[in-house]
Amino acid sequence: MNASAEVQPTFQVALVQMLVTGGAREENLRRAEKAIAEAARCGSQLALLPETLDLGWTHPSTFELAEPIPGGQPFARLSQAAARHGIYVCAGLTERDQEFRYNSAVLIDPTGNLLLKHRKLNELEIGHACYHQGDRLNVARTSLGTLGVMICADGYACGQVLSRSLCYMGADMILSPSAWARPASHDNTADPYGQVWREAYCPVARDFNVWFASASCVGPMTAGPWSGRNCIGCSMVVDEMGQIVLQGPYGPEAEAILYTEVHLKKRPARGTMWQAQLER
Repeated sequence: MNASAEVQPTFQVALVQMLVTGGAREENLRRAEKAIAEAARCGSQLALLPETLDLGWTHPSTFELAEPIPGGQPFARLSQAAARHGIYVCAGLTERDQEFRYNSAVLIDPTGNLLLKHRKLNELEIGHACYHQGDRLNVARTSLGTLGVMICADGYACGQVLSRSLCYMGADMILSPSAWARPASHDNTADPYGQVWREAYCPVARDFNVWFASASCVGPMTAGPWSGRNCIGCSMVVDEMGQIVLQGPYGPEAEAILYTEVHLKKRPARGTMWQAQLER
């Protein structure tokens, strides 16, 4: 986006809390395309979808079915859906780059162009056998504001270093495709899910006046190191004051598209903000 282009300070974001079936690429992509169309029909300018929505997190099919980004079918399908419906799309996909496999996320503009690709940096140890590690962060300046992208556990890297780095890079909003999972025996009434993400997102949101949005998938994990667990949704939006403005329903069957308005405010330059804090 040209630096002089007008930024839309208020827009609607759709969090797509979709069922992801391990290894079922075609089925998952059809769900994603349908959800993108519905989000656009309901007036959203941005659709945020889960982590590794094509094959499922750490599913063994990754070794055989991961495709390039761009160039592969999963990216092409999402790109075409974004262009068809005139909407920004952020989504997690598995990626093949020669002999390497990555847990990646893309940000696509309303004409279908790839604005940003992020490869997960803070992968859980049990995911290391499935994915190689990324080596960079980036933001994209768009008509909605400056958007940063991370993936799931990137958000709670030591001291929230990755999300804070995105803030120093100018992010107005941080998007995080996720796959939040709990053991099948988890009792959400006795132990409500989400505290780990409130602790990861809310302090950074307050410190930098930045919005966070994270969309998690739902459904049983049928293979891989967490086989037997359930992805449970609870997708979340945090505003620039560190307040939870949206949280999705919990459970392996809790499919939903969740909508909220985002109101970005003009903020001081990072150096100005921190100088003011030092002078207190």
